[in-house]
Amino acid sequence: MKQTNKLKILNDPIYGFITIPSELIFDLIEHPYFQRLRRISQLGLTYLVYPGAYHTRFHHALGAMFLMGRAVNILKSKGHEITREEEEAVQIAILLHDIGHGPFSHALEYSIVPGVVHEKLSLEFMKILNEQFDGKLSLAIEIFTNKYHKQFLHQLISSQLDMDRLDYLRRDSFYTGVTEGQVNTERLISMLNVADDHIVVDSKGIYSVEKFLVSRRLMYWQVYLHKTVLSAEFLLIQILKRAKDIYSSDLALPAVLKPFVAGTFNKEYKDLIPQYALLDDYDVMAAIKEWTFSSDRVLRSLSEMLINRKLLGVKVSEEIISEKALSLKRKEIQDRFGFTEEEVKYFVFTEPMSNNAYNSNHDGINLLYKNGDLIDIAQASDQLNITALSKPVVKHFLFYPKP
Repeated sequence: MKQTNKLKILNDPIYGFITIPSELIFDLIEHPYFQRLRRISQLGLTYLVYPGAYHTRFHHALGAMFLMGRAVNILKSKGHEITREEEEAVQIAILLHDIGHGPFSHALEYSIVPGVVHEKLSLEFMKILNEQFDGKLSLAIEIFTNKYHKQFLHQLISSQLDMDRLDYLRRDSFYTGVTEGQVNTERLISMLNVADDHIVVDSKGIYSVEKFLVSRRLMYWQVYLHKTVLSAEFLLIQILKRAKDIYSSDLALPAVLKPFVAGTFNKEYKDLIPQYALLDDYDVMAAIKEWTFSSDRVLRSLSEMLINRKLLGVKVSEEIISEKALSLKRKEIQDRFGFTEEEVKYFVFTEPMSNNAYNSNHDGINLLYKNGDLIDIAQASDQLNITALSKPVVKHFLFYPKP
């Protein structure tokens, strides 16, 4: 019987050719849990604003794995010991770091399984895969959960300058066409180093780090927190909320989505994960298309708005939107469309959004100078805006149906 060649080469539009580094990683990529990421959009409904943003979590996971391989090689070339087992484990950890994402990624983060973040679900996926692969993921899980004695390996997966952020900024910039988000990943990775068991950046990489932080801020306000993107994604949340609120056995639903709308899914992770692993964007969108024919006026109207891209209007404010302003807007919409007081809440609501491009109090980015000094980027930079980026910016959004 002919054996499968597991050392495949993939062609990525960002980095060119990516080699799958080991047979174990090949088998993980081939697993149905990972293949599901092909059907999970990286940026939720952002393609309704930026038509090219149809890339998936599958793309991102492979890109982050590729960057991890480059980072490990750079650190090894600078004299830091990373064994072959550690190298494979850290690549597995970054490959699977987003495997817990549900349909439309962050858009439905708290709607499918309320109160559980995707990082927790990713860990549960990894535990199940570890059983299926006879314990070969144990070291990857140890690094992923920051329980391994080499802390810098975890920081390559999760920190303010990790392979996750480096890939998604460059990839999201490419697919949206928002060039302000482009970062020089090659330069940044070549400047990585380790000091006191922490990932640091050689001091001559200061301008690359500054560019990275500014790019991240611009991507948040221009893409991730773009008001029309938020309008689409909160509309999606409201649709699912209404479906849950009026659920009955005759509500049209794909079988795999039904337990999550009905609230009957098993909350024990060992039973939840196989159920959750069947879900993707297609199931939610199929349900919404069915709901455009619903007898429930609210569910039907919300679904039609999303399917036909007749999105909610948005008003952005630096100040908290008062209850009085919210009540006036709700009354206006009630009078215009004849909604009840309860129904109008699905159409008129407020949400705060914050963006903190850099947090010097949590795993700050330190520059390593030739004399051994470590200085936080916010102190080392001669750009005043780096200090400004350390302060969270909060904006308040009022959503309502357009005239």
